[in-house]
Amino acid sequence: MLEFSGQFSSWGSYNFDNVLPLQIGGRYIPTLEYDIKLPKNRLMDFDVSANIFGSFSSHPIDTNSVDGNISPYRAWARYSTPQLELRLGLQKIDFGSATILRPLQWFNAIDPRDPLKLTNGVYGFLGRYYFLNNANIWVWVLYGNEKIRGLDAIENNKEKPEYGGRIQYPTSNGEIAVSYHHRIVNAQKIMQSSLYNQIPEDRFGIDGKWDLKVGLWVEATHIIKHKDIGILTNQSLLNIGADYTFGIGNGLNVVVEHLFLILNTKPFEFNNNANFTATNISYPLGLFSNISTMLNYNWSEKNMSFFVNYSYQFQKITGYVMAYYNPKTQQGIQQNELLYSTSGPGIRLMLVYNH
Repeated sequence: MLEFSGQFSSWGSYNFDNVLPLQIGGRYIPTLEYDIKLPKNRLMDFDVSANIFGSFSSHPIDTNSVDGNISPYRAWARYSTPQLELRLGLQKIDFGSATILRPLQWFNAIDPRDPLKLTNGVYGFLGRYYFLNNANIWVWVLYGNEKIRGLDAIENNKEKPEYGGRIQYPTSNGEIAVSYHHRIVNAQKIMQSSLYNQIPEDRFGIDGKWDLKVGLWVEATHIIKHKDIGILTNQSLLNIGADYTFGIGNGLNVVVEHLFLILNTKPFEFNNNANFTATNISYPLGLFSNISTMLNYNWSEKNMSFFVNYSYQFQKITGYVMAYYNPKTQQGIQQNELLYSTSGPGIRLMLVYNH
């Protein structure tokens, strides 16, 4: 069966500290899906979508700038059975327990403040096998990816393959998982030398999540680069989080996370540390409207980012009214290149239509 769908979003924003404070833009993501049902509950399906983007930025009266781009957004083929999934192409890979400050955000650039959760994909192969007890195994091989993802400090060498895997196992009231990834990074821009364009890097991750009336989770990553590049040689990240819905009105949901970040030449030296605390509070005002706020505090820099979002679901369109404040230097929280986000205070209005 062939299906065509799409998402159109348009926005206007004003950032009071930006050189070009006014921005008006639009994005259309058309998606074509095709599936072939096979015997014995097997399925072949295909997904192709594009990211069509355009914006106009202006300092009223004297300066204007126009930007636009058309690029592939997703393009993959998948073979699946009730317990197996094999997917090849440009795709989104996402896992982990944390929701705001995410050490395991290895393969995407989802900004937790973005209501559309937009992210560039990665080129590669992903295989997943699901056991009958809900345990599952992931394996992946990636190639041709260069952009910085998640909380990466250094870009990938797109001419070298990446590979890794993940084992996820159910526990009492939750689940626990271990992950591994190997890639070659390109630190040539940071080190100002071509001798640093092929540095092997290994990543080790562990995460778990449990529902004990209060939702609790932990997510940790240790990253080793096998060549000395200063404090970015070893990175350790640990997230501890919790969430709870209070029985106030329609239900007040509160998420709190704390991230420990360590950067050092040698592993676990604890000389260059940073701490971040983030919270996300959301409240449904009714069947069609919701208000949420997100705060992120950097204890080392003693600065805070703030984001509030009001949404209303009309019959065919969803409207968003957003206000934010970002410090000049912001760390700990992923900033998506698809999302207009700069330092200082600002407001943003957005309309989204899905068909």
